[in-house]
Amino acid sequence: MPRPADPHAREALLTAARAEFARKGLRGARIEDITAACGLSKGAFYLHFESKEALFAQVLTSFEARLNAMNSRRMEAMERHLREHGLPGPRDRLERTERYQCFFQTEIDFDLESLELMWAHRDIVAVLVNGSQGTPFESLLWRMTDAQVERVARDFRRLQEAGAVDQEMDARLFASFIVGAFVLLAQRMVHLQQKPDLTAWAHTLQRLCEGGTVPRFETPAPARTPARAQRPKTSTRRAPARAKTRHTPRKRP
Repeated sequence: MPRPADPHAREALLTAARAEFARKGLRGARIEDITAACGLSKGAFYLHFESKEALFAQVLTSFEARLNAMNSRRMEAMERHLREHGLPGPRDRLERTERYQCFFQTEIDFDLESLELMWAHRDIVAVLVNGSQGTPFESLLWRMTDAQVERVARDFRRLQEAGAVDQEMDARLFASFIVGAFVLLAQRMVHLQQKPDLTAWAHTLQRLCEGGTVPRFETPAPARTPARAQRPKTSTRRAPARAKTRHTPRKRP
């Protein structure tokens, strides 16, 4: 009768594998090193996973599941805000009304949660960026990025339709800017020894979005002051000098 797999061993393998993948990349990591790091045998490894690629796929599945769940909660929170308060309009943003403050804080809270998730999985992002070349996962990061760009662009277009943000902005370009910023921040996290102030990061991101997407209003041109009455111009040129006549003394007879 086959021995049942130990669920604690599975978690230990996942943890050890993440560290090994971060150090050596997916191709460089060895099953022997993964099992040695958590005190298990190769036989125990194969009770849970068919290969190191299957193990990495499980790590990614867990990460994507948390990311998708967070995005779903973000959309639910936005829908709830719209039902209870309505979508903030241009004047709400300019006057920073209570309705806009509530909307703004909701965005900050979810940006912070996104940053926390990236900090917890920064090793996985590092593998996707630098350590998955030559494997079936080498383009996965960009497929995930494209999916996030489409989601952000869809939400931004909705704000544009309501007049809450600049309607002349390219929604997909804006989404690429935001998602790209998060990808770069995740890569920066890989090289940090201490956890940064993610709350400050979230506030900065929202400030950038807020300041750059405020709708533009047509403002009347400033009234032109009437020109001063000009004095008639007087010529500054001097009258031509008369030729001096030279008087010669008359000769006496």
